[in-house]
Amino acid sequence: MQLPREVIVGVNILDRVGEICTKLGFHGTALVVSGPVTYPLAGVGVAKSAAKAGLRVDHIIVKESTEAVLNQIIETIKKTRPSIVLAVGGGKDIDLGKLASAKASVPFMSIPTAASHDGIASPYASIKGGPKPYSIRAQAPIAIIGDIGVISDSPYDLLAAGCGDIVAKFSAVKDWQLAHKLKNEYYGDHAAELALMSAELVTRNVKEIVQRRKEGIRTVVEALISCGVAMSIAVSGR
Repeated sequence: MQLPREVIVGVNILDRVGEICTKLGFHGTALVVSGPVTYPLAGVGVAKSAAKAGLRVDHIIVKESTEAVLNQIIETIKKTRPSIVLAVGGGKDIDLGKLASAKASVPFMSIPTAASHDGIASPYASIKGGPKPYSIRAQAPIAIIGDIGVISDSPYDLLAAGCGDIVAKFSAVKDWQLAHKLKNEYYGDHAAELALMSAELVTRNVKEIVQRRKEGIRTVVEALISCGVAMSIAVSGR
């Protein structure tokens, strides 16, 4: 079971990345993995925070979630030899940083700029390059920094996608229960209840979320993190 050691959700907290790196014992080099939009938006601030804490910072800009780009990041990790990968951005950026760091046996920190999916905290990553996208077990983040201010400014469609990921837990848990009943598949009450609680919190706070209030955004971010943690507890994407 892999679980994050530090989870910080708040406003204007990107400058705490360096502090968390120091607290967790990382030194030497940090590699920022981000996209062409998210790097100037948040990646630069994250890099400055890490540099202020004494780390040498390299960065790589990723444009698409494919095996070719994944391999490029892995090669960059081998070349720069970072002690930690800082994945900054949306689902694509975090998934690529997560999977590449796992394959290179380096810890990673999840720093989302949008509340678009539960990969923020889960040990699974989606990758393209085959006939259809597929999900791979990678590793859970060692830390998560969710800046509500940055996430609130992301496109509304991304927030809606994140809510869809959470609300889907209602049917996902039913599917899991059915698999347990018909196929004797392992079923974990704790993980299932954690996922259901997240879905219930989001449905109860629809008004605040639709109006994009800070409390509503925080609810979505915390629910996505809880869903990712549930996957780690279950050791399954069920």
